[in-house]
Amino acid sequence: MKAAVQNLPVHSKYAKIIEWGKLITITGSAQLIIQLIGFLSAIIIIRLLPTKEYALYTLANTMLGTMILLADGGVSTGVMSQGGKIWMDREKLGLVIATGLDLRKKLAIGSLIVAVPILLYLLLHHGASWLMASLITLSLIPAFFTSLSGTLLEVAPKLKQDIAPLQKIQVGTNVLRLILIGLTIFTFPWAYIAVLASGLPQIWANLKLRKTSYEYARFDQKADPIITKEILAFVKRILPGAIYYCASGQITIWLISIFGSTTAVAQVGALGRLVMVLGLFNVLFSTLISPRFARLANDKRVLLSNYIKIQIVLFALMALIITVVWLFPTPILWVLGPSYSNLKNEMVLNIAGSCVALIAGSSFSLYTHRGWAIKPIILIPLSIAAIAVSASLIDISTLHGILLLNLYVAGFEAVMHVLFSFIMINKVKNEKDVVTE
Repeated sequence: MKAAVQNLPVHSKYAKIIEWGKLITITGSAQLIIQLIGFLSAIIIIRLLPTKEYALYTLANTMLGTMILLADGGVSTGVMSQGGKIWMDREKLGLVIATGLDLRKKLAIGSLIVAVPILLYLLLHHGASWLMASLITLSLIPAFFTSLSGTLLEVAPKLKQDIAPLQKIQVGTNVLRLILIGLTIFTFPWAYIAVLASGLPQIWANLKLRKTSYEYARFDQKADPIITKEILAFVKRILPGAIYYCASGQITIWLISIFGSTTAVAQVGALGRLVMVLGLFNVLFSTLISPRFARLANDKRVLLSNYIKIQIVLFALMALIITVVWLFPTPILWVLGPSYSNLKNEMVLNIAGSCVALIAGSSFSLYTHRGWAIKPIILIPLSIAAIAVSASLIDISTLHGILLLNLYVAGFEAVMHVLFSFIMINKVKNEKDVVTE
């Protein structure tokens, strides 16, 4: 009787529900802990750093994200795309990851050459001494190089959907980060100390990730020239867009750092900490959704059905978050301290812009993990035109105006990426059609 029940056709559906339930429970509970610890770390930094130091810390963190994007240049997405085709083969998957690691080292040097002078200029522009600007820049180096390796070392466990070890490592990393920040920031309330304390735990994380990843991918191999060529072909298509996103993705910080005051930079940075709640959805998406989408059969019906379901769920979740923030701004702002209590409208705009940007980013992640990319000659001019038109209609000298601009630009990009996803999925043939041919 038990065997008969297990062989029922609906059993696979229940098994799938149970599997997803376990994955979401493991990842979601771990990420709640991670986000809580990360939020506590961020609040400690916001409340204990003087406004000027926090502005410098915000600039440094923003530039770190830009440096990582430049050094990646689409390599991690290319590795995930290539790995999704041969994820069952430990040797081949390891070769893809080893090639990606080699490429990233080369791109990292170029990223440093471009980003360091810009960061030094912005820090000096906002009142940092040469000594302080140099210390802040040097403090970014550990976080920069370890983050580059870390994302590639996560590829194999993500493709294999071995989620628990990844979550344990991330929890441990954030606990170490909180401890380091707690031990240092009370005594040394300086931006470079906060940056260094935030970055050093990633070294420990990478050691753990190497051990976990090696179970599924033997990456202690030399870079393969054929795979290098394939990944570089993808990088050439996506790199111009990645460079553009380095600028547009942080347009709020860049514009306010040029046209606004040091206080405004600190306010944008503080509001950005509230967006950390979206990190839970980002991690769930990059850990559970994107790798599985990369592994899907090249069948139009399957891809379209899954894509639509993903976007409906994301849209509903983002709408719920915006509504909650709009209804309860005062208690949310309380955690940032009295210096930021008057930013109710700005907080709603910031959250709305970030939610729309997450929807745009999800589509970008899904189609690039399939090896698709919008031609830069189409992407960049359209995006710049959207920014220019929006900026001409808004007063970007104010914090409110800058956040409104960010929302408009994110909305345009969301529409563009969603439409491109539908276009590319529509070009895929159905599995039955392929068999018939």
